Amino acid sequence: MPSPYHPPVKRSVEIAGHKTSISLEPVFWDLLKDRAAAEKIPVNALIARIDAERLEADTPPGLASAVRVWLALAYRQPM
Repeated sequence: MPSPYHPPVKRSVEIAGHKTSISLEPVFWDLLKDRAAAEKIPVNALIARIDAERLEADTPPGLASAVRVWLALAYRQPM
């Protein structure tokens, strides 16, 4: 089994027709894919939802940080 400790991997995503990139560790990419599959939506759609939620915060974090926090919270509570 490969080590879970790996530097972030940058991937291109599209949010509301706008292309951007996001860097996440592979374990977070895997969790993101799993959660999107569980919700039967594309990964880009899930990232777009997380992006919209983070922008409503008083002090919005960066997108990568928001994805990590969202995943941590999502896996603490059932779907």
